[in-house]
Amino acid sequence: MRQLSTHLIALLLGVLLCFNGFQALSSVASPLAQANNSSVTPADLARIPPSTSSDSFVAAAVATTGPAVVRIDTETVVSRRLDPMFDDPLFRQFFGEQMIPQTPQQQRITGQGSGFIVDRSGIILTNAHVVDNADKVTVTLKDGRTFDGIVRGSDDVTDLAVVKIDPQGEQLPIAPLGDSTQIQVGDWAIAVGNPVGLDNTVTLGIISTIGRSAAKAGIPDKRIDFIQTDAAINPGNSGGPLLNAKGEVIGINTAIRADANGIGFAIPINKAKSLQDTLAAGQEVPHPYIGVQMVNLTPQVAKESNRNPNSPFLIPEVEGILVVQVLPSTPAERAGIRRGDVILKINNQRIKDGAQLQSFVENAGINQDIRLTVQRGDRVFDVTVKTTQMARNS
Repeated sequence: MRQLSTHLIALLLGVLLCFNGFQALSSVASPLAQANNSSVTPADLARIPPSTSSDSFVAAAVATTGPAVVRIDTETVVSRRLDPMFDDPLFRQFFGEQMIPQTPQQQRITGQGSGFIVDRSGIILTNAHVVDNADKVTVTLKDGRTFDGIVRGSDDVTDLAVVKIDPQGEQLPIAPLGDSTQIQVGDWAIAVGNPVGLDNTVTLGIISTIGRSAAKAGIPDKRIDFIQTDAAINPGNSGGPLLNAKGEVIGINTAIRADANGIGFAIPINKAKSLQDTLAAGQEVPHPYIGVQMVNLTPQVAKESNRNPNSPFLIPEVEGILVVQVLPSTPAERAGIRRGDVILKINNQRIKDGAQLQSFVENAGINQDIRLTVQRGDRVFDVTVKTTQMARNS
């Protein structure tokens, strides 16, 4: 009888230990399993942040930064041209002048996005396209307080803008800023914002890629190396923060690819830091520019193009950057660069990718001479191009 009791007690203890062990493993693995619905490896477990009192690093991260995330509502008044029928003499004769509108019709267009407070004086970072041409900006905090906003500066090329509110002595929450150079592919990514009108929405994913050029992301009118994430980013998320597991802002979400499905992009926070003071002061962001549209070229691509009887011109069968268009009244045109030229070198450095050329020009500064080695047909020669400020909407 005593031996039976001993075995029974041991069996009960074993079941209890197994149950507790399973609970402990479940509490650790839960965030990862919810994030990507895949099996958990020891390496995955090692990456999970320490448990907080709420047992959720996402909840802790959002609690840290969420109060500083704002909704931005905009209103823009546009004038609509009168219908051409009002200019028709027969219409005027039949209906009379009293039926003709005397002034263009006005239409009020509303928009919505997100942003986050970075300074207690009321400085807010957001996307340029969120506040573009807005006549009225209203900022709403998570706690329900509302403020009138003023767009202090906006830059279309980087899709960054600064909005200022007057706290009028009230205390404002501030979002802690991280370091976007420290992120790695596979790190957690938490998007916070107001997508499709749904305030205070949080989505979770990972960093899918870093340094994704705007051209390769299918957004050629921007000059940004994006953070790519699989955290859901929808219209209304634009301008909101992308957080790391600690709740620090590592990027600014931007929903500018309508066809993106399961892919989101964010502007690295270090880029925003470097431009914040310039935008807050209402100054123009410098964007050196030479005025060419280009594609990468390989000998194979050139051969295939040259075999096409409808090809507009023969392309040198080399590796480089093919100039497909030279914009008028630009440094490239003044330097004598032509459509069909292949850029081989910049300041005597071999170059094979348009992103490299764009980065080189961007870093050169305004009114700086750069030397391009160009091949035109069988002839190779150098030209000097002086950079200039990119015109708005170039």
